[in-house]
Amino acid sequence: MKSRIHIRIFGHVQGVFFRAGTQDQARLMTGITGWVRNVEDGSVEVVAEGEKKNLGQLLEWCRHGPEGASVEKTEEEWKEYKGEFKEFRIRY
Repeated sequence: MKSRIHIRIFGHVQGVFFRAGTQDQARLMTGITGWVRNVEDGSVEVVAEGEKKNLGQLLEWCRHGPEGASVEKTEEEWKEYKGEFKEFRIRY
């Protein structure tokens, strides 16, 4: 079943390759599309679409992030699949 997830990650998550790591993870999981970006408040934001199982795995990865990150909390909201994206990329 396809779905969409919006994730916010809080903690020491900028400047530790969180966006690149998220993009790598999404590309390893077949069929995940969307984007990741830094937010001005110091958090990282992800919007992703794909199979719900794969999105769940991406969410689990975001809960700890790459080496050097210190995730304090994540907030996630599951939404209806829209088929909006063609790939997973970093937004600047």
